Amino acid sequence: MSNVTILTEDDLRSGVELDAELVALAESTLRALTEGAVTVPPHLTMAIEAHHGTLDVSAAYVPGLTHFAIKVTPSFGDNAGLGLPNVGAMTVLLDSESGIATAVLLDNGYLTGLRAAAAGAVAAKHLAPAEIHTAGVIGAGAQAELQVQALKEVRDFSELIVWARGTGKSEAFALRIRNTLDISVRVAATVEDVARKADVLITATPAEKPIIKRDWLRPGLHITAIGADAPNKNELDPRILVAADRFVCDRNEQSRAMGEMRAAIAAGLLEDDHVADEIGELAAGTKPGRQSEDEITICDLTGTPALDTAIAEHACRMAVQFGLGFEVEN
Repeated sequence: MSNVTILTEDDLRSGVELDAELVALAESTLRALTEGAVTVPPHLTMAIEAHHGTLDVSAAYVPGLTHFAIKVTPSFGDNAGLGLPNVGAMTVLLDSESGIATAVLLDNGYLTGLRAAAAGAVAAKHLAPAEIHTAGVIGAGAQAELQVQALKEVRDFSELIVWARGTGKSEAFALRIRNTLDISVRVAATVEDVARKADVLITATPAEKPIIKRDWLRPGLHITAIGADAPNKNELDPRILVAADRFVCDRNEQSRAMGEMRAAIAAGLLEDDHVADEIGELAAGTKPGRQSEDEITICDLTGTPALDTAIAEHACRMAVQFGLGFEVEN
């Protein structure tokens, strides 16, 4: 018999936060991923059409960690009418030596949000200008908020400009950020207003058509785009990828299949087998980061299960430290 630790979303929010330790963990994991040490099997997606749902399953093994993780993410479009969240998520952590399950993390997407934000911080660390005054964010959801907090971990800035669809969303977002980061936050009237004034621009939307235009680029701008995580999504004008001085992604095969690179390939601007620098290569020092203050740099983040494994193990360590969760016999 063995014990399995159960951690709820409340437990995880109490014990795991977006901080320098989490960013460093993300950076080391992305480095290992680029160096080929990580095992990541093909992503599994299953449609449950009768109930307008899908199920995504991903996994990764990272050498050096004592556990590996399997993440299960159901998404059911009719749940709002039932008073339930449309998207949920849980992660099962298993011992790397025996394969025995040791923990179930019922995070409902919280750890996924931290994963993406920490990766965004690594991207900004290596690609954003050394000194920035104004950050911009398109979107006002939980991930947009986490990405702004993550940027603050690696770059100091005094002003944020935000734009989002929907009455009141931008204003509510601005209030939360002012209270959290104690910076000036302005709500923009248009996306263009944000893009033209920001030194670092974050796009965190479910857009299916480009919302950032090539003509808005200017010297020194860095963009971290995280919204294109499915083949039907696209936030950046595909011409941006070839107009920028640097285009970097987290995983080439994913960006070609469902990220911003996919849209550029579909538009005939890049070859089908185009290979971009990966953020892990910048972290490892095998490829350079930003080389001048005038460079225009882009990073497309589609997410990797390797970070799910690393962050899930980190979450369990923090749970032990703070005495969170409860155990059941298996």
